[in-house]
Amino acid sequence: QLQLVESGGGLVQPGGSLRLSCAASGSTLDYYAIGWFRQAPGKEREGVSCISSNGDSANYADAVKGRFTISRDTAKNTVYLQMNRLTPEDTAVYYCAAVVGLTVQAMCHQFSLGGMDYWGKGTLVTVSS
Repeated sequence: QLQLVESGGGLVQPGGSLRLSCAASGSTLDYYAIGWFRQAPGKEREGVSCISSNGDSANYADAVKGRFTISRDTAKNTVYLQMNRLTPEDTAVYYCAAVVGLTVQAMCHQFSLGGMDYWGKGTLVTVSS
């Protein structure tokens, strides 16, 4: 049974940076595509960035392209989301999820909550001065 735990959230000023981590236990992440999703108050959960199981392909939401970078460390069984030039619009709870059998495009942009194999519990990112 795979377990995902997000960390790295917090309060940051506009223009600042954070690095989120999605650490896995109970199984290897090697066979899973991993995605970062976020949910702002009163809004639906949306795909932010997804990376393929072998790390060769990644997908980003238009709102974060050029600012966020997803990566995975096989040895640490962890996926990261480096977030730069943060704005108040990035404020949300950030979740990671794991799935087998979806492209990164489908995972990030055609997902359903029940369509992921595993979800973490989320980490709060607040961008405010």
